[in-house]
Amino acid sequence: MYQIWHALLDGAPFSFINMAILAYALAITAERFYFLLTKYRGDSVKIIDQVKKHVQAGSVDRAIKMCDAPFPLLQVVKAGLTQVNKGEEAIIASMDEKMNEVVPELEKRTPSLWTLANLATLVGLLGTIKGLIAAFASVGQPGLDASQKSEMLSAGISEAMWNTFFGLLIAVICMFFHLILNGMTKKNKTALETAATRLENILTLKPRS
Repeated sequence: MYQIWHALLDGAPFSFINMAILAYALAITAERFYFLLTKYRGDSVKIIDQVKKHVQAGSVDRAIKMCDAPFPLLQVVKAGLTQVNKGEEAIIASMDEKMNEVVPELEKRTPSLWTLANLATLVGLLGTIKGLIAAFASVGQPGLDASQKSEMLSAGISEAMWNTFFGLLIAVICMFFHLILNGMTKKNKTALETAATRLENILTLKPRS
């Protein structure tokens, strides 16, 4: 732990800026994992199959009651079920409107991880340049003996290398979690759209009494 703190001090101030970027990225990652794992934990195929059974049995009210839980898929399903007696256009319009509400919630903040990865790299680069400037400036500084110049040169190079290290490390972490979260988001969005299409077909093509 002492070594990490010492490295942060060597790379200051840009190393601490990158630590703030890392903290923000980890907060986004934790929130997105929590959202995806709690709001999209149901099996969309089974849910639509259950709704289909109720609709085909003429128990639309039971199907609506089944959708009272606060999950995005059930909200979309409920939006269509509540318009079942108003015709095909009303069903599709209601479901599309609800989809336009839940999809942005599904996709938000995940793209910012990629931006944070680029930002961390650039901040690290600034720290690297600052350290190199300090290192080369020490070589030509008058009034210093060889040992002092060597010490200043070493400090400047250390600052440059640690900033490069932290910038690249944080960028890799951000890209790694972006890759995972983006894949989960796309998977859940596809499942949501497929379920919505299936329900539209069930409700609009069901036999008229």
